Amino acid sequence: MLCLTLSLFPAVSRAVPEGIILNWPGGGEGTVYFDGTIHAKKGYQCDVCHTAGLFQTKKGIDKMTMTAMKQGKFCGVCHNGTKAFSVIDKTACQRCHKKK
Repeated sequence: MLCLTLSLFPAVSRAVPEGIILNWPGGGEGTVYFDGTIHAKKGYQCDVCHTAGLFQTKKGIDKMTMTAMKQGKFCGVCHNGTKAFSVIDKTACQRCHKKK
């Protein structure tokens, strides 16, 4: 429903609505948190990642792994050390992974 609403108003749609933080189990590195506000402030809208085929619009459908990201898939498309911090940069793990 949220995605449908956002697609009706593309000028105001964002990666994840401001104030919403998604999280996933992140294995031994800690829970992965995605704060859409960070990407929205950089001007990214839903279609940058979702209609481009990088991610599905429903949480849990994509089976993201660090191996896939290191191969340039999912977050690794942009988080490659050129466009954004790299998923292989060991000093950047805590930017997404948080241990309790």
